[in-house]
Amino acid sequence: MTEADYLRVPLRERKHIGLVAHDGRKADLLAWVQDHRDLLARHMLYATGTTGALIHQHTGLPVYRLKSGPFGGDQQMGALIADGEIDMLVFFWDPLEPQPHDPDVKALLRIAVLYNIPTASNRSTADFLITSPWFTQPYARRIPAYHRRIHRPPFVAPAEPTETADAAPEAQT
Repeated sequence: MTEADYLRVPLRERKHIGLVAHDGRKADLLAWVQDHRDLLARHMLYATGTTGALIHQHTGLPVYRLKSGPFGGDQQMGALIADGEIDMLVFFWDPLEPQPHDPDVKALLRIAVLYNIPTASNRSTADFLITSPWFTQPYARRIPAYHRRIHRPPFVAPAEPTETADAAPEAQT
């Protein structure tokens, strides 16, 4: 692929950060947010339901709360990524606990990769992301120009069905 095969999307100076944690990892994410509270206070935070409530309750940080993950919050976060509203995702998922909404979790991670969003799934990676020089300096993520790779006609709604001469006649009484 050449440079022309990519779109460059600059990250905002004030990052929009998605925060998600499974039940077994909420304490870890909360501790991470508390450790980086002053830095995170300069950015916009989005979180799924309970995670957002815990973060706000224990840190006082404003958090735009989505629904709880199993009730569509993971999908809402994915939609925000697809719409260009989220610049970075910190998702502490629990690899040892089966999730009833596992397809939604996988879809969220897939969307994060598809749109080349910096993503951390554990504290070490989250520390690396937030302390990277790119966190505070201008950075443009490269997204493959998928629209050039997908060669299908745009969606056209089908016409309303009409009666034709070949239609079955109405039953006679």
